[in-house]
Amino acid sequence: MITIPVDVPVDPAPPEARDWLINELSKPAYQAAKPTFFDQVAKAIQDWINSLQFGDAEGTPVFGIGVIVVIVAAALVVAFLIFGLPRLNRRSAVAGVLFGDDDTRSAARMRQDAAAAASRGDYSTGVMELFRSIARGLAERTLVTTTPGTTARGFAARAGTVLPTVDARLLAAAVDFDDVRYLGRAGTQQQYYTLAALESDLRSLRPALESVSA
Repeated sequence: MITIPVDVPVDPAPPEARDWLINELSKPAYQAAKPTFFDQVAKAIQDWINSLQFGDAEGTPVFGIGVIVVIVAAALVVAFLIFGLPRLNRRSAVAGVLFGDDDTRSAARMRQDAAAAASRGDYSTGVMELFRSIARGLAERTLVTTTPGTTARGFAARAGTVLPTVDARLLAAAVDFDDVRYLGRAGTQQQYYTLAALESDLRSLRPALESVSA
C-alpha cells in the first residue's frame, strides 16, 4: 500500500504562486463577491456622513443625513424666494425718496394714512398722501418708477403714457399735489375725493406699455 504524506509543505516559486492566486481569484465565487462601482460610491458617502462632527462629538448617520436634508431644503426655499417670485421681491423692495421725501411706506399704507388725515379734516395731508400712494402703487406694479429727481408732473406725464385713459386726471392730480405741497394752498374735500377715485381706478387699470422709467 502506497501512502502519500499530507504534511509535505507547498513552497512554489513566486511566479507559480502568482499564477495560482490569479486562477483562484478568477473563480465565479470571488467575482460575485467583488464590490460594484455603486457599492463603492455608497460606501464612500456613508463614510463621509459618519465622519461628520458637530462640536466635539461625532454625528450619527441619521443626524448627518438630517442636517444635509435641512441644508438642501433651506437652499431650495431661498432660491424659490429669490428667483421664483421676482415680482413679489420687486414690490417689497420699492422704497426711497418720493417727491423730495425719503419714504419707505407701501402704497396701501400711504392710502390708509391719507384716509386717516381726511377723517380729521386735514385734506391737505390727504391730497399729498393719496398722490404719493398713486406713485408708489405704480412703482410696486413695476409700471412707472421714480427717482429722487422725479417731479409730480414728470411722473404724471410718464404715467399717462402707460395709462393713457387717465392721463388728464393724472396731470390734474399732479397740479393739485404741487399746489398743496409747494405753494402752500389748502387741500379741499373735493380734491381729496377726486384723487381717491383716481387712485381706486388705477389699481384696476391695465397698462398700454409694459413699463416706463422716470
